[in-house]
Amino acid sequence: MKKTLLLIIWIFLNYSGDATTREARNEVHSTSEKKISIVCSPDVFDLANQWAIDYCKLNPGMEIKVDKSDLNILDPMLVNGKSLGLFSHQYCLSLENNSLVNIVVGREIIVPIINSANPYINLINSQGISPSDMARLLQNPQYRTWGSILENGENVAVNYYSIDNEAINSEIAGFMEIDKKYLKGIEVLNGKELVTAVQKDRFGIGFCKLTDIAGSANQEIVDNIILFPIDKNENGQIDSFEKIYDNLNNFTRGVWIGKYPKTLISDVYSVSKGIPKSESELAFLRWILSEGQQSLVQYGYCDLTYSERQSKLNMLNNQIIYVETSDNSNAYQIIGLALLFVLLVIGISGYYTIKRRKGSKGSLLKEISGYKTSFNENSVEIHNGLYFDKTHTWAFMEKDGIVKIGIDDFLQHVTGIFTRIKMKNPGERIKKNEPILTLIQEGKQLNVYAPISGTIKDINELLVTNPSKINSSPYSEGWIYMIEPSNWSREIQFLKIAEPYRDWLKNEFLLLKDFLASSVNSQSLGYANVAYQEGGEIKDHVLRDLGPEAWEDFQKKFIDTSALH
Repeated sequence: MKKTLLLIIWIFLNYSGDATTREARNEVHSTSEKKISIVCSPDVFDLANQWAIDYCKLNPGMEIKVDKSDLNILDPMLVNGKSLGLFSHQYCLSLENNSLVNIVVGREIIVPIINSANPYINLINSQGISPSDMARLLQNPQYRTWGSILENGENVAVNYYSIDNEAINSEIAGFMEIDKKYLKGIEVLNGKELVTAVQKDRFGIGFCKLTDIAGSANQEIVDNIILFPIDKNENGQIDSFEKIYDNLNNFTRGVWIGKYPKTLISDVYSVSKGIPKSESELAFLRWILSEGQQSLVQYGYCDLTYSERQSKLNMLNNQIIYVETSDNSNAYQIIGLALLFVLLVIGISGYYTIKRRKGSKGSLLKEISGYKTSFNENSVEIHNGLYFDKTHTWAFMEKDGIVKIGIDDFLQHVTGIFTRIKMKNPGERIKKNEPILTLIQEGKQLNVYAPISGTIKDINELLVTNPSKINSSPYSEGWIYMIEPSNWSREIQFLKIAEPYRDWLKNEFLLLKDFLASSVNSQSLGYANVAYQEGGEIKDHVLRDLGPEAWEDFQKKFIDTSALH
């Protein structure tokens, strides 16, 4: 309540500030140049050009110049002075410069399809197909039977359809880790013809773009076609976390959070030197992430999920820009000032009424029933002398050369009290970035990865009976393993000490807010009350009241892909 009152006062003062200053800001905006210069990779040139044409039609006076480049991404962005880039995934592989920011604005997804009338459909949905099974099928003609895929003894031939498309075949070959020469099948001209062929063939199979099988509403798959589930971990079955193939909404969300093979995905990125500060560029990117998504399908790309778009729009909307006011701005400002004044009076009156009733001792917020403390950068305890890893673990070398490791305070704040843990045994060898610990909270769990390589010399037996020690004392009594390191001098180069780690955590908090605003809140509107305090602050132990799916999403975005942050 107190913070809300302060915010109202700040807004009141801001609106009632010097009118001359506001007019000067508006003048700066009104005279800003409405030009955008874009460089793009050849494969997205047609899409970028269409975006430029459509946006300029909607915004008379705007000029967007689109240039095609075959150069390395760093050259056109940094040497030629372009302000904005649009590049496909393969042209972004060399994007290592920290001054460049890439934002996904669309993606191409290659999918395996089969006929929905296939007589083995139940077994197919249960087992799926692994990359190695598909590779064996194509590399050896004698294995091109449904029995070789499903191991059911059926000697019915698999009819594999293919198209002569260099880009698509490169992705398929990369997925199966085979040479493209093995991808020859019953040839058709394009993806649409391949879909038609499989629709007519109960035993047909092929790879095409996801946009080739999307129905008219772009929410359902065309008739007689289903996605062939991929057994990503190659264990001979489609596990619960791999079940994303029943409809397009679940599938595209599964792609976003990492449940689909990355080798079959090619993202389209906007690239810039930092988040754009120009209002024109920001407005163009916002449009691409909203109305502009409609242009993606006609060029073979998929639009982003609503949650993903909102996450990226939230990031762009955090940029401070000045909005041009209309001729009636003074009237609106007067009305706004009056309303804010009324709210301010009511707020102050209400605050002191409650305070008188509750007494003046302590914080008013702490007296409100059911209040949960907030979680922010100041909540995280960071010890000097420790080395921190992006997987939210820490390491400390003792005097005898043995390294003690544990999880950081950020992770325990997010999850809440642990009820059980699964640890490795003394004597086991571990490698950096491999799973070493499972943290469990009433059935929900996270896997934690090793910050260093070595041999486990000892484990913290206290955690077996009292795992909550990790929460109450993550850096002392809550340590996890004692490790004899095998590559300490090299691996500490990838770890962070206190201040660099503190700076890195600022970005983690931004990502956490985006995660809660999009991935979590999209599942249920009720999660909004769980995730945030009044004023949008994150609640401590925010994952505690969320379901296993939210924990799984957190695992994917903050631990499994931590090296990308």
